[in-house]
Amino acid sequence: MATEIKAPTFPESVADGTVATWHKQPGDACSRDDLLVDIETDKVVLEVVAPADGVLQEIVKGEGETITSEELIAIFAEGAVASAKPAAPAKTAESASPAAKNNDESPILSPAARRLADEHGIDPQVIPGSGKGGRVTKEDTLKYIESQSVVQAQTAPSAPKPAAVTPEPTAPVFAGERVEKRVPMTRLRARVAQRLVEAQQTAAMLTTFNEVNMQPIMDLRSRYKELFEKKHNGVRLGFMSFFVKAAVEALKRFPAVNASIDGNDIVYHGYQDIGVAVSSDRGLVVPVLRNAENMGLAEIEATIREFGLKARDGKLGIDEMTGGTFTISNGGVFGSLLSTPILNPPQSAILGMHKIQDRPMAVNGKVEILPMMYLALSYDHRLLDGKEAVSFLVTIKELLEDPARMLLDI
Repeated sequence: MATEIKAPTFPESVADGTVATWHKQPGDACSRDDLLVDIETDKVVLEVVAPADGVLQEIVKGEGETITSEELIAIFAEGAVASAKPAAPAKTAESASPAAKNNDESPILSPAARRLADEHGIDPQVIPGSGKGGRVTKEDTLKYIESQSVVQAQTAPSAPKPAAVTPEPTAPVFAGERVEKRVPMTRLRARVAQRLVEAQQTAAMLTTFNEVNMQPIMDLRSRYKELFEKKHNGVRLGFMSFFVKAAVEALKRFPAVNASIDGNDIVYHGYQDIGVAVSSDRGLVVPVLRNAENMGLAEIEATIREFGLKARDGKLGIDEMTGGTFTISNGGVFGSLLSTPILNPPQSAILGMHKIQDRPMAVNGKVEILPMMYLALSYDHRLLDGKEAVSFLVTIKELLEDPARMLLDI
């Protein structure tokens, strides 16, 4: 029985998607819930699985094609037995030629090879490549030109030799191969780029900086790390949970930082949904810790770890990345010492963490080497004045340098 395979129902915020990868081909046998195809949207990758045991009969939408919600993408035969895949069409004289062989995929040419081919009016697709991955080198082009010259000399009638012509100077040819590769931007990358540009164009963005002594947090973490991990079933105590708790407490004291602008209105949120920026191969994603004010350190750490694994595997759902009232970005994991994070609209502020680095600091008139971290708070000056933004960042600094303040609410 033939069954139509349709694209998933996209959320209202997603207009369309792109067929990313077909994991099964026509004629392949499938078991129920086998992954058939990945659909990439500007936010997440959606998976379409086999509805039952059977065979993928026909692919209607190929890789790279744009599709809409619930659009037909394939035909599936339930209960069918896998058969031999349809034979490829017989090769014609044209398809057997090198030009037809590379019709769907243009060969990769070194700049020198491309220049020679252009100068002699040669189609690069007819030149056999001997380089890595079929790459056409300068030597391949010269051999092809020589072979064509021999053929023409053997077939052309004798004629008086033309007068010698002084060759025109050509551009210098660089030794080695300088390969370029052009790939389309993923939907997620394109969407992130669009939102970052929108943030800079629509907000009066300003950044304030401070620094925090991480020694108290590091001492507390060293003292209770093993006990914490044993108590919470292997959940490790990291730095991010302390920053989330400090941010939640500071947001309670400065509700304007937790607010957003909607037209001519200011929306004050009575909850703290903290977005945590996570880097993945597909781009930057910001999953959200819902009601972070009700979460303990262990729950925060476990949830962030789960987000990281899902981001790596492309399994984050749209509901996990929607909303958020405040964002934390940790560039320190990549070695960043100082940066200015960009707002995540419509939020009014974002906190940037950075690398912990030992620096000489003046403490009570003496120089001490302390593990210091620069903090950066970018904020929307339309909503927040400098006094509120700076006071908010100072509060986070004080809470981190004296963690007992978070427990005592002081």
